[in-house]
Amino acid sequence: MRPESPGEIPPTRLEARWPIMAAIVVILTITLLRPADLRVGPAWLLPAFEVVLLAFLLAAHPAHLGRRAAWLRALSMAVVAVVLADTLAATVRLVDELIHGGNATNSADKLLAAGALVWSGNVLAFALLYWLVDSGGAAVRAHHPGPHPDLAFPQQLSPEIAPPGWRPQFLDYLYLSLTSSAAFSPTDVMPLVPWAKIAMAAQSLISIAVLGLVIARAVNVFT
Repeated sequence: MRPESPGEIPPTRLEARWPIMAAIVVILTITLLRPADLRVGPAWLLPAFEVVLLAFLLAAHPAHLGRRAAWLRALSMAVVAVVLADTLAATVRLVDELIHGGNATNSADKLLAAGALVWSGNVLAFALLYWLVDSGGAAVRAHHPGPHPDLAFPQQLSPEIAPPGWRPQFLDYLYLSLTSSAAFSPTDVMPLVPWAKIAMAAQSLISIAVLGLVIARAVNVFT
C-alpha cells in the first residue's frame, strides 16, 4: 500500500461518488418525466447537460485537487446553474398553470404528479448547489477545511458528537435541502454567509409556492 504523504487524506475518507451520481440520474429521470407544458426548450436539451455533469463525475473524483479538478468543478457549477434555472422555470410554469389553468391542472392525479416532480427536482438541484459551493467545494473541504464554514452542521458546531475529521458529504447536503423544502426554514444546519441564506430562502419560498398551490388546487379538483 502506498504510504500517505503529510497532510494527505486517506482514500477511505474521500467522499463516495455514487450518491451524487444517483442524484443526477434521478434529476435526469425527473426531467424526462416532466409534462411538456413544464419544459423549457427541446426535451433533449437539459438531459444532455445532466449527462455532461455525470461524465464530469466519472472523469475525476470531486475531492481531488489540481488544475483539472478546478476546471471540472467550474464546469459542474455551470451545469448545475443550468439545472437550477430549469427547475425554477418549471416552478414558474407550474404556478402559472395553477393560477390560469392548463393541461396539468385539470386532473388531480396529473397535478399531484407534476407538483411532485417539480418539488423533487428543486430538492435535488439545491442539494447539488450546496454540495458544490459550500466552503469552496468538496476538494477544499476534504484537504484544506477552513475554520469558518458557509453552512454550519451540528457536527461542526459541536465536534465532540462527531468522529475525528468529520466533514459534510453529499447526503448531508441532500438532507439539508430536503428539510429546507419540507420545513420552509433551516432545521439543524445554519446558513452563515449571504449566498447560503439567499439560497435557503429561495428554496423555502419555492417549496411554499409549489406545495401550497398544488395542494389547494388538488383539493379543489377533487371536490
